[in-house]
Amino acid sequence: MRLVIIVGSVRHGRFGLVAAEWLASQAGLRTDFDIDVIDLDTVWLPDVMFMDPAECKPQAVQDLAPWLAEADAFVVVTPEYKRSFPASLKSAIDWYDEEWRAKPVAFLSYGGASSGLCAVAQLRQIFAEAHAVTVRETVSFHAHHDQDRLDRYNGLDTAGCPFNTGLDAARAMLDRLGWWARALRRARETEPYEPATQHCLGE
Repeated sequence: MRLVIIVGSVRHGRFGLVAAEWLASQAGLRTDFDIDVIDLDTVWLPDVMFMDPAECKPQAVQDLAPWLAEADAFVVVTPEYKRSFPASLKSAIDWYDEEWRAKPVAFLSYGGASSGLCAVAQLRQIFAEAHAVTVRETVSFHAHHDQDRLDRYNGLDTAGCPFNTGLDAARAMLDRLGWWARALRRARETEPYEPATQHCLGE
């Protein structure tokens, strides 16, 4: 199965890329995932979307689409900024539709007093609207600022790596993500997923 890890922050000095690489190394110890790490800072998705869905999408959006479409599962790495998640991540979600549908999404979060879980709570609602299935198990790290956490990480040896506290959570999350990825891939192969048509009240 193909696992795509998405780095949601594009800020200078962000901790998310380091966290994503660590998670990829943990997932790489398993035999059930082929892993891609997608950094939103390098894909250059436009901030402004079109009103007309029939209009041709920008090249950057088209280039990323196959990577998402071929995924069987996602992990979104997100910080928490002002009790929410980055605008870059919301833009990336909104550019795509079918690519998310009937696929599991897990979260690695960091930042703020809640360790990023406020951002995760909002993302669960958004991915539900995108017809994705969010995984209950999460990995979260306490960090008030990207650069502070990055500096502390760079100053520690392997034995003191702050990620050591997340090893058990990562294993549990990847186990659950694998279960949902297998189940939903079988379901999509058996019967294509088609969202129900929405109707206004009174229709």
